[in-house]
Amino acid sequence: MAYHPNLDPELRIGIEQSPLPASDLSNLTLEELGGFRAQINAFLAAAPPAETDVVIEDRQVPGPDGAPDVRVRIYSPAGEVENRPGLYWIHGGGMILGTPEIDEAMMIGYVEQLGVVAVSVDYRLAPENPYPAPVEDCYAGLVWTAKAAGELGIDPARLAVGGASAGGGLAAATVLLARDRGGPDVAFQLLVCPMLDDRNITPSSHEFTDAIVWDRSANLYGWTALLGDRMGTDDVPPYAAPARATDLSGLPPAFIDVGELEVFRDEDLDYALRLSQAGVSTEFHLYPGAFHGFDGMVPDAELSKRARAARVAALKRAYRL
Repeated sequence: MAYHPNLDPELRIGIEQSPLPASDLSNLTLEELGGFRAQINAFLAAAPPAETDVVIEDRQVPGPDGAPDVRVRIYSPAGEVENRPGLYWIHGGGMILGTPEIDEAMMIGYVEQLGVVAVSVDYRLAPENPYPAPVEDCYAGLVWTAKAAGELGIDPARLAVGGASAGGGLAAATVLLARDRGGPDVAFQLLVCPMLDDRNITPSSHEFTDAIVWDRSANLYGWTALLGDRMGTDDVPPYAAPARATDLSGLPPAFIDVGELEVFRDEDLDYALRLSQAGVSTEFHLYPGAFHGFDGMVPDAELSKRARAARVAALKRAYRL
């Protein structure tokens, strides 16, 4: 593919040295999607275990009413754990892919750097489980985490909700649900390049028809998997697509970042602006020359290091560390 002229030179070198396999999600069948998921899971299973003292535990916790239990993956500092900040994390994958394990290194990093207890939720995926299944699983996991805070060693006054990409959108939606259902209390929301708007009407959503990692066709596929024929209509609630929310007041302080060269750029800019206008303290970063998921694809680039450092700094402030 031809690279955008604004692409950061260091990111470009990283991509050229490790080219991404071509993937066209526009016509992916359910069987092919299952095969794609299996490849990702096999890759994760084959990776050597992380060299860390962080304690990792899986649990099955109550799901939404009438739905199956939800798996959560808990990352805790070694030794006695009490009164720690908590990070409730939601993985990405366009609503159609992923498990908590894809963000294992990130969660271990947060535990090691910040001393947090992280709880990562394994929500049901679309299209087999369309809206509201994914966000209701995420909310159920948050409710359990808040109730189990003492057992987990989490200070309930310092519980943040975060996520990346689709997980960032689900994190924003989970926080909206927490506000509107009267809890649990959330101290902070960390939204990394979040997927927020099913309407696909912003300039950036039209601009990036050929983009690194996640382009317009992939985004349309992900939203269609989640919403079916409702995508883009007036029949989509804010808990499915948080950009639809008309009232953003009363939400916890927020951090949002996004790359210049990605579909989500303008919806994330708008969401950050509207949060601020609603009286929500909001930090926003637009990374020049960056594509979707750049810091994971080219982790040693200076821009990637800056992005990760900014997120850690924001969590430190939120946790009063």
